[in-house]
Amino acid sequence: MEKENIKKIDAKDQVLGRLATQVAMYLMGKDSPNFQRHNNDAGSKVYVYNSDFIKFTGNKLKTKLYHRHSGYPGGIRSDTLEDLMTKDSREVLIKAVNGMLPKNKLRPEMLRRLKIYNQEIK
Repeated sequence: MEKENIKKIDAKDQVLGRLATQVAMYLMGKDSPNFQRHNNDAGSKVYVYNSDFIKFTGNKLKTKLYHRHSGYPGGIRSDTLEDLMTKDSREVLIKAVNGMLPKNKLRPEMLRRLKIYNQEIK
């Protein structure tokens, strides 16, 4: 049996995009020497902690918008990054990593290996 690969990342004072690319690389398994695109087993489990302390560059907290649609006419809803950070900071990182993973059947499997915590883990 192969030893399970686990990565722990401290998100304190890291910029969102750079952190998300690092997490996506570990989830896809691109850091391992036996990387194959079609093989989902090559990726690591990733634990990210201190997600409340992620940094943002520029004026993104006020101007960056996240949209969702209810499916009804006129049902588009928008939230700013600041609103999402106050509700649940983990959701912001999940959306960033989700956009950086390949758009195929392996994406949900990769996202299941991602665990995000608001505070320090032991």
